[in-house]
Amino acid sequence: MSKVLLFMAEGHEEIEALTVVDLLRRAGIEIETVSVTSNRMVPGSHGIVTVCDQLIEEVDFNSADMLVLPGGMPGTLNLELCQPLMEQVHKFNNAGKNIAAICAAPTVFGKAGLLKGKKATCYPGMENDLDGANVSTDEVCHDGNIITSRGLGTAIPFALEIVRTFQGDAAADKLAKAIVYKG
Repeated sequence: MSKVLLFMAEGHEEIEALTVVDLLRRAGIEIETVSVTSNRMVPGSHGIVTVCDQLIEEVDFNSADMLVLPGGMPGTLNLELCQPLMEQVHKFNNAGKNIAAICAAPTVFGKAGLLKGKKATCYPGMENDLDGANVSTDEVCHDGNIITSRGLGTAIPFALEIVRTFQGDAAADKLAKAIVYKG
């Protein structure tokens, strides 16, 4: 079974994070929420507190198949400042393992030099931080092992692309139909 880790920092965009968690769990994909703070309770950018499954220091990264970064401010900046997370993002990318980010969070990959020559997207106005990317305005870009998406309004297609990555088109289409999503 595939395992996905989704990271939350103070100021994360709640809908982007929880849409991914919800749809992956509906698809039967194991997903764990991880706090990069010292507390499992992480306040989002709109004051909604999410209780994470574990703290970053408790994570077994070797058992994971994908790392997901939700956007939001200042959540994205706080994710980028988390050295243990950034080490794992680089490690996953270097190994060709899947990494994904939505909204402002693709800029974390861009600033880290991971998007050079890759098609990528992000929240409008932040494209300059997608260093070296072939910038797109598509809702979701999937180039090699990296998935990026634009923002809260694209959280469902972003999550469905993650489902598609692990379970294929038929499973993603079936889930989209089950949630009455017409993309």
